[in-house]
Amino acid sequence: MIPPHPISRRALLAAGTVLALPGLARAASMRAATLDWAILETLLALGHPPVAATELIQFREIAVEPPVPDSVADLGLRGLPNLETLLLARPDIIFNSNFYVALEPRLARIAPVESFSLYLPGRAPYEPITAMTRAIAVRFGAPDAADALLARAEADFAKMRNRLTGVSRPVLPLNFGDARHFRTFGFDSMIGEALPRLGVTNGWTGSTSYSATAPVSIEALAGYSEAWLAVIGPVPPDVAPVLARSAFWQALPAVKAGRVLWLSPVDPFGAIPSALRFARLLTQALAAAEGASRG
Repeated sequence: MIPPHPISRRALLAAGTVLALPGLARAASMRAATLDWAILETLLALGHPPVAATELIQFREIAVEPPVPDSVADLGLRGLPNLETLLLARPDIIFNSNFYVALEPRLARIAPVESFSLYLPGRAPYEPITAMTRAIAVRFGAPDAADALLARAEADFAKMRNRLTGVSRPVLPLNFGDARHFRTFGFDSMIGEALPRLGVTNGWTGSTSYSATAPVSIEALAGYSEAWLAVIGPVPPDVAPVLARSAFWQALPAVKAGRVLWLSPVDPFGAIPSALRFARLLTQALAAAEGASRG
């Protein structure tokens, strides 16, 4: 349960709890916490797992990689974190994003807060997330770690792009909310950012709101007769059985032509690791499907 006010440091000292003061922590051993999953996966990818983060059960199911050590305390909901657990985790710094800016006055009572604007309407997020990655690495005194991570990402994108040189059709990335509705991702998402880095055209050219458009009626898929449909997990359990019985779904040109790719879960609001995960899953699925169609 979240207390109405964060427990004071004085109260914890009286109870015998040792608190780490920000100025005393060496950069390499700095204890960080975060509410944001994009920041969480960045910390993991940089080799500096946080002491506390949010919704870890779901993160492990959706983001999957990098793995989260068991030592990371689960703060509960991203928008309603357990501040007592956060305080007991003794962070030296809390990395936050614009999604949770309303919580910053309360977070700042626990530790200094450094915030990043990662996803904003109408703005492509790759560069802000790259800047966040570099800024966090500098905080840990390890700017080379960010350089290495970003260089590996560009190299991986280049390799995958080479595998997909024969793909000319656009790809419509989508999540099913239920069997009748989906959301799709525009240029202002990391999924949308990954597609051109693979040399693939995003089939969705319409408007978005914070990276995605939802809910979109399944009937809209009839307008994408030439595209690949890339269904990004997780998929609600009732969707597949309903679609299997749906005459409309079976009549869609992409479905009739076998141009539906069912991908494993990806965090659609992630950072560099999520963009790479989506790119790998899509590349593997497209390469296999294109190879099968040519064979």
